[in-house]
Amino acid sequence: MSAKKKLKNKDDLRIRLDINNIFEEVIGGEEGFTRQELEAAKDKALKARDNILKAEAEGKMGFMELPYKQKEVIKDLKETAEKLKEKFDNLVVLGIGGSALGNIAVQTAINDPYYNSFEEARNGYPRLFVSDNVDPEGIRAMLDKLDPEKTVFNVISKSGSTAETMSQFLLARKIIAEEVGEDKVGEHFIATTSSDSGYLIEIAEREGMKKFYIPDNVGGRFSVLTPVGLLSAAFTGVDIEALLDGAAYMDKISREADFWENPALINGLIHYLAFKKGKVMSVMMPYSDRLRDVADWYRQLWAESLGKEVNRQGEKVNVGPTPIKALGATDQHSQAQLYMEGPYDKIITFLEVENFAEELEIPSAYEDLDGLGYLGGHSFAELINTEKKATELALNKRKRMNQTVKVPEVNEFTLGQLFYFFEFQTAVAGELFDINAFNQPGVELGKNYTYGIFGRDGYHDKKEEFEKSAKHDDDLIL
Repeated sequence: MSAKKKLKNKDDLRIRLDINNIFEEVIGGEEGFTRQELEAAKDKALKARDNILKAEAEGKMGFMELPYKQKEVIKDLKETAEKLKEKFDNLVVLGIGGSALGNIAVQTAINDPYYNSFEEARNGYPRLFVSDNVDPEGIRAMLDKLDPEKTVFNVISKSGSTAETMSQFLLARKIIAEEVGEDKVGEHFIATTSSDSGYLIEIAEREGMKKFYIPDNVGGRFSVLTPVGLLSAAFTGVDIEALLDGAAYMDKISREADFWENPALINGLIHYLAFKKGKVMSVMMPYSDRLRDVADWYRQLWAESLGKEVNRQGEKVNVGPTPIKALGATDQHSQAQLYMEGPYDKIITFLEVENFAEELEIPSAYEDLDGLGYLGGHSFAELINTEKKATELALNKRKRMNQTVKVPEVNEFTLGQLFYFFEFQTAVAGELFDINAFNQPGVELGKNYTYGIFGRDGYHDKKEEFEKSAKHDDDLIL
């Protein structure tokens, strides 16, 4: 085992986009781009950039403000985490979608892989549980094992009416009230919500809960660098200032007016042109366990932002690349066969870690066995990155479009860059597709049907629709 290479400054830690394998000279003319194609389309991307910066000046791009406007929030988050970690052994995040995936991605990327399992992996910080579904078996299994007196819950909902989150809150509140008393309920909950509207802010004030606020101009899937993601990060010892510092570093790069110096702009355009070329699926494949949940976070960001029925003119367009997550090298033995020989409908983005925190040598043994002896003397870091390069070469040989985001090492600064890079890229793609990348009417429709079926006031028409649609032909239930 050898120590990792020490990278000395921010520029050493800059993530980079390698787009060599999207071009026809590598993967062939039918499937690849020419440089001239990107050059000819770059003005569209630059216009997209200008539109984004204009929208930011009008206060419509809240995610772009986050690296710079949270000094007091950061102070409060750190003080709260420091105070409460002495009192509680467990932090449970109650949230779904954008209120959960970023929390998980940060935890997986930065902290020990066995953080919850062993005290020495936590360095005195609380265990973290992210309860992001309403499967009754999973909820019960978690709550039965936690000591209520030693557990604090972070309830995340801008509206305070998210059915999944608030149903879990109601159950957790009942357990806390029964175990520690009604008068102490507020001490066991933190509300992360809108500052001026919604049911959760009203509940928080009634119960005397600690409150953090989600900026009104930041949607859930863009909220990882707000208190939504930063509170659980601070509670588990993550350097949240370095996360925001990384995002600020990438923000400056993403504002670059020279197209060929702006990787987020380039990548937004590449995905748009790839979609037009029939590459309607966007695979993210990290060759790193630490970055596997960044791919999960990216799936929501990409799908919810770009999957839209109508464009800005109200015309029906039904656009949106389908995001797929994979993990290298694991999914070389699972999905790679499809990527290599299936339809030519995918663009694959690898995440490659250049310097792992551990090298971990592969011991030499059985050197007389040709199929095994060759491994000795190499490292696992060499092996996983060689596997990535081999997959990349095999895709090139089969004329499959792919590219790589190179991550010098996984830490808070590079993770902040990754989050911001993909967020800005998404905004660019939204401009190019001429759709609203910041709403989610399809998701809202599903929520409204749930409200109606459960009898919420104001949603009776949705209940009637459901009751009509529920009349199925039993002969077709096979």
